Amino acid sequence: MRQYGHIHLNNINLHLGQDKQRFQALDQVSFEVQAGEFVCLLGPSGCGKSTLLGALAGHLPISSGSMLLDQKTIEKPSSDRGLVFQQHTLFPWKSVLDNVCFGLKMKGISRAQRQAQAAQMIELVGLKGFEHKYPAELSGGMQQRVEIARVLINQPRVLLMDEPFGALDAQTRLKMQELLLEIWQSVQTSVLFITHDIDEALFLADRVLIMSHRPGRIIEEIKLDFPRPRQVDLVTSTEFTQIKKHCIQVLKQATHTELSRLNPLGLNQKAAV
Repeated sequence: MRQYGHIHLNNINLHLGQDKQRFQALDQVSFEVQAGEFVCLLGPSGCGKSTLLGALAGHLPISSGSMLLDQKTIEKPSSDRGLVFQQHTLFPWKSVLDNVCFGLKMKGISRAQRQAQAAQMIELVGLKGFEHKYPAELSGGMQQRVEIARVLINQPRVLLMDEPFGALDAQTRLKMQELLLEIWQSVQTSVLFITHDIDEALFLADRVLIMSHRPGRIIEEIKLDFPRPRQVDLVTSTEFTQIKKHCIQVLKQATHTELSRLNPLGLNQKAAV
């Protein structure tokens, strides 16, 4: 595997839309993801989390600031940055094995070599024995396992994850969180994980960065010292609950600030209309 990646964002501003529809999505966003670190971006829907990930993936140009991966400017998509979405992007006509192999096939790796590497990745995500199944034959959680394997086979320095478990039921989601931590601890990659779920962020991360409403800004950083490997009973501990309450207060205050900005006269909703 390649070495862990180090992300450095400095004063990122990003605008979307054209002419009168143009608006600011991100405002002076600065942070780092250290090599091998697991960082969660936590914030309300529409705050710019996914926009930021799109910029880091190389799909959206920033308006100003700098984005570096291992001291090199991020300008376009690269296999150094693996991206996992909430909805899987698997090819429905390809088997699990062929889906996981796809990236290596595009690189010209021999069939035998890519299938051997894919088999290792499939076993890593707990799907050994499902190599010849098709996406439609798999559960949502299993589909996401395939998606993760397909990204990891390209040996990314950084794994960018955009609410990858958001569409799963609560029990499957928890199992996937545990699996992700096992995978992360066994491969050399850094992780930037987007979520609006406080429990998920606190269970997974070394650090949580809380974002404001749009335009998105980093309004608080929380370092988590919970021991690893983490167990599910962590979420019922006193320390976890205290930090969760603090996150709720930060997000509530951010919402209050946003409402005050939109309604500076303090009018009730009916009067404002």
